[in-house]
Amino acid sequence: MSLPTIISSCMALPAKTPLRRATAGRNAMKLYDFTHKAKNVKKATATRRKRPATIVVRRAPGSRHRALLRCGPLCFPAAIGRSGISAMKREGDGATPLAMMKVTGGLARRRIPILPETPLRLRRIGPNDGWCDAPSDPNYNRPVRLPYAPSHEKLTRDDGIYDIIIILDWNMRCRAREKGSAVFFHLARPGFLPTAGCVAIAPSAMRVLLPHLRRGTRLVVLR
Repeated sequence: MSLPTIISSCMALPAKTPLRRATAGRNAMKLYDFTHKAKNVKKATATRRKRPATIVVRRAPGSRHRALLRCGPLCFPAAIGRSGISAMKREGDGATPLAMMKVTGGLARRRIPILPETPLRLRRIGPNDGWCDAPSDPNYNRPVRLPYAPSHEKLTRDDGIYDIIIILDWNMRCRAREKGSAVFFHLARPGFLPTAGCVAIAPSAMRVLLPHLRRGTRLVVLR
């Protein structure tokens, strides 16, 4: 083989190598894109599974203290405040606030021995547990230990409506005087009698709903 032929052959070899590398690079990028997209799909699916549920409460036809509560496909009759729904909630007005409220925690009486499994942490209510509803007090709209001199609600009630309490964040983060206190999601009285401003459902409905509740679940009250 002549020297020019050898030189031509040697010069031709590197020209093919980058082409193969480039092809491999494109294939690797396609594989990376596919894997990256698959990971994003899995992450989005996991996020949807962990996303807190939204509960929607709307006034039902008829009495202004009757409502319908929906959570996904679930629908239950509910009781709301004796004054209906108000966008200008005030302490003692008997109205349920027109608002989006988030679940921050839960309470349950010790006399309920068995509760359904729920992602929401439920603290047991004791005889010394109360909730301050005195607007001028520093502990306004906060849990307090009894005995407590300023006006308050006792959480151990004989009528059983506070046997399970879901705490909502109404007027909790930036508390304002007279803006309302102890706006809970709790158990309804027989016949769905009006509340003082809370949202209430039957004990059987609460047991169905508890497994769907967690910290951050939104309760939206609409007209």
